[in-house]
Amino acid sequence: MLETVSTIVLILMSLSILVCFIRVLIGPTMSDRVVALDTIGINLIGFAGVIMIVQQTLAYAEVALVIAILAFIGSVALAKFIEGGVVLDRDRD
Repeated sequence: MLETVSTIVLILMSLSILVCFIRVLIGPTMSDRVVALDTIGINLIGFAGVIMIVQQTLAYAEVALVIAILAFIGSVALAKFIEGGVVLDRDRD
């Protein structure tokens, strides 16, 4: 029963990642693209969590943490780019 449910969940999460990737490509605004990228990151974390449950291991816990950190850094960088047009401020005094 758990294998069937987890297979269905993994398929649905894969479809969700595909739909979000399409939104990243054709999103009308930059904000839509940022939200879609965040959603892809969240889906990937959930994907790793379901795989950990199926395989009954903690081997992918670090993978989920790295994905979360990268998604956060990417969101901050894109938000800063949208706000000011630059990601790294290089003020030379």
